[in-house]
Amino acid sequence: MKRVLVTGATGFVGRHSLAPLLARGYEVHAVAKGEPPRGPEFAGVEWHRADLLDEARSSALVSELSPTHLLHFAWYAAPGKFWTSPENLRWVQASLGLLRAFAEAGGRRVVAAGTCAEYEWGHEEPCSEAATPLRPATLYGVCKHAWRLVLEAYAAQAGLSAAWGRVFFLYGPHEHPDRLVASVVGALLRGEEARCSHGRQVRDILHVADVAEAFVALLDSEATGAFNVGSGRPVALREVITEVGERVGRPELVRLGAVEARAGEPPVIAADTTRLNEEVGWRPRYELGTGLEQTVAWWREHLPR
Repeated sequence: MKRVLVTGATGFVGRHSLAPLLARGYEVHAVAKGEPPRGPEFAGVEWHRADLLDEARSSALVSELSPTHLLHFAWYAAPGKFWTSPENLRWVQASLGLLRAFAEAGGRRVVAAGTCAEYEWGHEEPCSEAATPLRPATLYGVCKHAWRLVLEAYAAQAGLSAAWGRVFFLYGPHEHPDRLVASVVGALLRGEEARCSHGRQVRDILHVADVAEAFVALLDSEATGAFNVGSGRPVALREVITEVGERVGRPELVRLGAVEARAGEPPVIAADTTRLNEEVGWRPRYELGTGLEQTVAWWREHLPR
C-alpha cells in the first residue's frame, strides 16, 4: 500500500501531480487550507483541510493518516514577493515540523520541492547538482537551501528515503496571471499590448504538467539526493514570447524591449537534467510549441472576462 500526503495540492504544481499519483497506484490524500476544490480532475483524491503553518494541526493530520509517502510542494509563492518575504522563514519551520511528524508516524519516503535559486547564478554553463556552487542570493533561495540540508540530515538519521527536486522555470494551465507566460497570453487575448523586456535572457522553461510528473516519477523511484527538474533545453525568453504571440494570433501586439530588464538579471539560467533523465528515467512530454499551444487553449477558456 502506498499512501501519499500531498501538500500544496491546490497550487500550480501540486494540482497537476494528483492524477499521475493515482495512475501509479497511490492512495492520494491532499491538503487544502480552504475549501477543497471540486471537479472531475480531482476524482479519487481525499481532501483534508489544514493550515500547515499551524504545526499542531499538521502534526495531528499526519498522525491520523500515517502516510507512507510525503510529496511536499507547499510554500509561500506570491509572484514578485516570495524572493524576499519573511514568510519563507515560517515555511522552513512548518516544513521541519511536518517532516518530524511524518517520520514519527512511520513514513518511508519524502520528496520536496526546491528551486534553481539555490544555485549561484551567473554561470554560462547549465546548473549541475554536482558542480555548480550552492550560493543563493535571495532569502527564498537561502531558506530552500537550508530546508534541504536539514531534510537530508534528518532523513539519514531517522531512516527515511529522501529526494529533492530543484524547479527551474515553468508555465501552463492555472499559472498565476502575473507570471511571464500567463501575463503575455492574457494581454494578447484581451487585445492589449504585451510589454516585455528585451527577452534575451536564456532560461530552462518546462510545462507544469511535466514538472509535476517529474516529481511523481522521483517519488516513485528509489533515487535520493538533489535533482534538477527542467527541460534540459534552454531557450531565449524572446522566443517563448514570440511563440505565444503566434499561437494567440496577435504577434503584432508583442512589444519586446518596451520595459527595462531587472537590474542584475543573469543572462543564462539553465538546467543539466542528466541525473533526472538517467537515474529516474524521466523525459518531458511537452515540446515548447505544443505546450504553449495547450496553454493558450486553456487560457482562451478560462481567462476572466
